[in-house]
Amino acid sequence: MKTMTKRTAVAALTGVMAVGMLTGCGEKKLDGTKTVATVDGTEIPLGIVSLSVREGQAQTEAMYKSFMGGQDYSIWSMDAKDGKTYGEQAVEQSLKDVELMYIMKEKAADYNVEVTDDDEQKIADAAAAFMAANSEETLQELAVSEDQVKTYLELQTYKSRMHDPLIADVDKDVSDEEAQQSSFDYVSISTADLSDDEIKQKKEDAQKILDDLKAAGSDGDLNEIAKSVDDSYSSVSGTFDANEDAAKEDSDEESDSSSSSSAYPDEVMKVLRTLKDGEIGPDVIETDTSYYVVKLDKVNDEEATETKKQSIISTRENKLYTDTTEKWLDDADINVEKKVLKTLKVTDNHKFSIATATPEPTEEAAATETPEVTEAAEETEATATPEATEETEATTTPEVTEAASYNTDSSLEVTDGNKVNIDYVGKIDGVAFDGGSTDGKGTDLVIGSGTYIDNFEEQLIGAHPGDKVEVTVVFPDDYQAADLAGKEAVFDVTVNGIYE
Repeated sequence: MKTMTKRTAVAALTGVMAVGMLTGCGEKKLDGTKTVATVDGTEIPLGIVSLSVREGQAQTEAMYKSFMGGQDYSIWSMDAKDGKTYGEQAVEQSLKDVELMYIMKEKAADYNVEVTDDDEQKIADAAAAFMAANSEETLQELAVSEDQVKTYLELQTYKSRMHDPLIADVDKDVSDEEAQQSSFDYVSISTADLSDDEIKQKKEDAQKILDDLKAAGSDGDLNEIAKSVDDSYSSVSGTFDANEDAAKEDSDEESDSSSSSSAYPDEVMKVLRTLKDGEIGPDVIETDTSYYVVKLDKVNDEEATETKKQSIISTRENKLYTDTTEKWLDDADINVEKKVLKTLKVTDNHKFSIATATPEPTEEAAATETPEVTEAAEETEATATPEATEETEATTTPEVTEAASYNTDSSLEVTDGNKVNIDYVGKIDGVAFDGGSTDGKGTDLVIGSGTYIDNFEEQLIGAHPGDKVEVTVVFPDDYQAADLAGKEAVFDVTVNGIYE
């Protein structure tokens, strides 16, 4: 049977989600009124879990699409752990998240957290606006009632307000010795999958860069020198733990898998630790997959050290939050109706997308504004999906508006909530991986949206248009691409500009 594609933009629920559903033939409608689980005797309707599932699905698909350079993809049918697909795993995780929100609501009073009558009115208004903005067909696909939307928004509000009280007792004392960071610049030239002659040429290039850098002295511009040898080469700035023993202790105690030193090969680290401020590595550094030329900037980079302190504190906060909430889940009396849960599916012919034009929610209410809804006529699967625009009238044929241009003024600074345009190349162990590059085409990202993995977005805060930023992240253990799951990657990011 030929699959037909129906795209429907659904009004935002929590300020981050809009849904474009690709409904396959014979798609079964959900019964959102059925009880999918009970938590300490409180029944959870399937409709609420459906909202959570679709929100998570939308965010994951947006992230995956960005890493695939906008190419088509299939992820949800892939095998994950314990004989489950990633789609099945996503449903189970969303149910767990909803269960936790119900527990948080019950424990809120213990942390002096409340949702006031005024909050409830705003939530009710937002839920009513959500229902009014969406078609009956769309609401049937989501299997939600207005009361369920209100409940979900209320639960999200409790979850948001419980976060800070839960981590209030974290030890925020981090010594300079523990956090001290050194900064450096480097050029990495990959030799992966090259012939012997090509590798020889790459080594000659690396040696030429090193010789020219030495001739220029400590004031030499490594990036300009690299590009003078080959325009495809460029330098990247990085940091690492100055105190190696403290870094190891921090990694052991805090499970800080994103320790900055671990992002670079041992051969590189061995040389860097012998250098002083402004010194250049004496030789081209050779690893199994790359040649490196390095120059130490500062043994003690105060700005990077302060950033590291905040990272250590954040790691401690995350651990306390996770340990506490996991214990709550373990102690709760939870019963899951597995037959009901199996009716909620995440598949590759039922995709969702995020509307970045939607404003962020306030703490007082999970959503107070509802964007307009657009619907596109039925198309075959091969037809390209039209991009969402800032403002589109409710019509069967959305008009294409001119895309806003970003500002390249280098005096601007990236802050939380900014929409930026970036390019990046991702590498694992110094080798670029498939789907990890924008190929110079640029991509938009809203800082703080949670679209990208780990703390990718946070590491761009403070950068300026034209800056090159090295971003180190760890792919989730359950990441859809098995060859990336659990691995640390370094992204060389260029900030092209900031939208105003």
